[in-house]
Order: sequence, then structure tokens, then C-alpha cells
Amino acid sequence: MESPKTIPLGRQIDPLRHGIHGVKSDIIESHPLESAYRTAKVKQEEMKKKILTNTYGAAFPMKMELDRQILTKFQRPPGAIPSSFLGLEAMTGTLEGFGFEDYLNDPRDSESLCPADMHHGMEVRLGMSKGPICPSFI
Repeated sequence: MESPKTIPLGRQIDPLRHGIHGVKSDIIESHPLESAYRTAKVKQEEMKKKILTNTYGAAFPMKMELDRQILTKFQRPPGAIPSSFLGLEAMTGTLEGFGFEDYLNDPRDSESLCPADMHHGMEVRLGMSKGPICPSFI
């Protein structure tokens, strides 16, 4: 007997929806300072965890990591209003930070930003489709 034909659920990259995949973007970062910023941030977080371990004991950084994992999972469904992650920003201390979006505007407020496709966003979140929730700029 022949097996019933099934349609695979979204594990392929959709070039019409997300554009043609380029290998160069996977190999090279967009700017040399980007990698330096990431490594400095990781080292700073590791140092902060070591200081907290030495000061308050080993359980405190583990509790903070658990809280961080819980706060990163809590978000709005994809749509017009993006998730703010206010609890995560308050816990990590980035709420007091002054980022590029504070003086160069938030990229989500740009006129050239595509609106998010709510249906595709839920497909991505549920694992039925692959790719970004929406293309960022046209």
C-alpha cells in the first residue's frame, strides 16, 4: 500500500515571503564593533554573576537566571503592539540604559516598516512556519 501524501509543515524557507537566503550574512557580521559589543556584554554578565555568587551565595544567581527565563517567555502575540519586556528590563537594569532608540528613534516607528502579519507570526511561534515574523524593512 502507498502511504498517504502529506504536506510538510513549513520547514522550508519561503523565498517569496522572506527573500532569497544569502550565505554571506551567516558568515560575516554586519559591523566589527558588533562582535566586540557582544563579547563585552557576555563578559560583563559573567563578572556580575561571579560577584553575586561571592556576595550572596550560589542560589541567588540561579534564582535570577530562572526569573530572567520566565520574563523572556512572557510576551504579547504578534501584531500591532510589540512586547515591551518591561519586567525583564527592570530586572536586568537596562531600563536605566540610554540606547540608540532613545536618540535615533525606534526602528518600529519608521514609515518604511512593514506591518506584522499576525497569522504568520503565530505560525512561527507555534513552529508551523519558519523565518522572521515579518520582514523588518522594505
